[in-house]
Amino acid sequence: MPSLLIRDVPSDVHEALAARAKAENRSMAEQAIVDLRRLPELVARETRKQVLARLRERRQATRGRELSIPVATLIREDRDR
Repeated sequence: MPSLLIRDVPSDVHEALAARAKAENRSMAEQAIVDLRRLPELVARETRKQVLARLRERRQATRGRELSIPVATLIREDRDR
């Protein structure tokens, strides 16, 4: 597993991290990982993975089923919007 060393952390950032770590019964390193995992880029990536997994499951479950409305009708309705 890769590691990360951060030098010259501002005092206010260090204190806030230490306070959150103490409140959650975590080490500062564990708290930093929890906080970093909340970054929008990482959350969005995980959300995309979950959505893709659900779509794959749905595709497997519906494989070979006929639609109640012809595909051409659905496409025409979408284009007419």
